[in-house]
This record gives sequence, structure tokens and C-alpha cells, in this order.
Amino acid sequence: MESSQPAQNPARIAQPVGVVGLGAMGGAIAERLLDRGVAVAVYDTRPEAATALAERGAARCDSAADLAGQAPTVLLSLPDGAAVRAAVDELAEGAAVRTIVDLSTSGPAAAAAAEDRARAAGKSYVDAPVSGGPRGARSGTLTVMAGGAETDLDAVTPLLELIGRQVTVVGPRPGDGQFAKVINNLLSASAILVTAEALALGVKAGLRADRLLAVVNASSGRSTASADKFPKHVLTRTFDFGFRLDLMTKDVTLCIDEAHRLGVPMPAGSLVRTLWQLAQNSLPAGADCTSMARMVEGWSGVTLDEG
Repeated sequence: MESSQPAQNPARIAQPVGVVGLGAMGGAIAERLLDRGVAVAVYDTRPEAATALAERGAARCDSAADLAGQAPTVLLSLPDGAAVRAAVDELAEGAAVRTIVDLSTSGPAAAAAAEDRARAAGKSYVDAPVSGGPRGARSGTLTVMAGGAETDLDAVTPLLELIGRQVTVVGPRPGDGQFAKVINNLLSASAILVTAEALALGVKAGLRADRLLAVVNASSGRSTASADKFPKHVLTRTFDFGFRLDLMTKDVTLCIDEAHRLGVPMPAGSLVRTLWQLAQNSLPAGADCTSMARMVEGWSGVTLDEG
């Protein structure tokens, strides 16, 4: 199943929706739901993360277990598989929660383990990682890559269509969505890295980065890195796309680890992982994924800017 229809009428979401994890993506998703008239309950381990959402009408919860007593459907937006498993352990004991939907990039193994825990407690579990960044979350234009049982997916599709412009069921098992997401992020990470290298070469040769990007974006070299991330977040020197470099490194590592487990050689992908790990170790903690360009600039002795 693939849906690319406009977001559904929010009246179809009649019961409160919980959101656990209020970072850049989770907070933006909660904002989207509130904007569409959905009752939202929120929780984050950092109490201050819920303040602005509570001021807009979200119910602030003191724990994931507290939230699980209020919301039949709970969305997770967490940094890694360990955080997802911990949240599912708490949510599984909730009286109200019936379905857990993981929007995080937690990896196939974590998704399978989380589903086992949820099923043991009588809860449904849907694996539905997303792509599109905080801006896409706020505008409801995310890409959702869903994996799970058909009946479980049908039950949450109206909700997923509120946050996603394209909802694609990639497989029947939790973990299938995770495979699609980490493969996508390997491609995204590769595009960021090679775009930085290509622009550095052009600038070193005397070309302007913005004009070189104009050529690339009208030609076969175009990617989301060249069309969006570099013009808006690198050449402007803001480095604020909204997705941390360490999280991209984690996703690329998950992808290569799964490739090794399945016996698929990925020499190019493995090199991409090594270079992202190098960037994570070289750049400040919390750096944005577009800051990868800073490392390439340092190697090349150039600056990628607008002029």
C-alpha cells in the first residue's frame, strides 16, 4: 500500500495520541498534530522539552507509563534502539495504550525486539520510521516507511497520513520499515559527503559554489543534498538542517551492520561509514549533519559559501 493523498480530516483521530520523545522531530510531529486539532499527550525525559507544547494545549505527562494511561495510540520519536526498548517496556504496562508506533530510526533488530515486548503485553506494534526533517514534520509532508501486520497498519494509517504526504507499506514485519530507512539514510549520507567533496573541488578550481550548484541541480548530479541541504544550510553557513551528525552516523552504521549480517558486500557504503565516524569524532558534539561539509572544507582549504 502506498498513499500520497493530502492529510485526512483530523476528525477521524477522535482519541488522544501520545508522543514520547520531543526532540527536533518528535516536537515537530506533536506540533503538527496539535495544529490539526488532535488531542496530544507528551512526554520527554527532559521536562523542559514539553513546556511549549503544554502551553499550546498538550497534556504534559510525568513518564511514559503515565502517558500510556491516557493515549490509546503512542508515537515514539527517540534517538536509538535502546531508548525505544526502554519506552516500550514502560508503555507495555499502560491501561489505555493499544498501539505503539515507532517513528524512530532504531534498526531492524531493535524493532523486532520491541514488537516482541509489545505483543507479550497484548499491544500492537507498528514500525514506521520517517524522512523529511523537522520542516517536513511541521508541514505534514514526511515520507513514512511502514512495516507491520495489515490490521495494525490499517488502524493507524489515518494518523500517519496526518504527518506524512507519502505513506508506503514496505513489508509485513516490524523491522521492514527500519531496513528501508537505514538504506535511505546511507544514500542521503553518501550524497552529503560527495556533494561536499565535489563543491570543494570546484571552489578550489576557481568556481563559485552557488553557480556550480545551479548547474548540478539542473543536471544529472542533482540530489536532495545539492538541491536543499547545501543551498539552505551550508552555503548560508547556518548548518541547521535539523538532524544531528551523530544520528546520521548511527543510521549509516546500522545499515552497514545489517549488510554484513546478511552477507552483502558494501565497500563504498563502508567507506562512507568510516568518513561519517571520522566527522563525528572531529566535529563538536551535537553538530548538524550538514556540518560534514566543514570537515571537507578543512581538508581542502576552501570555504563553501554564497559568494
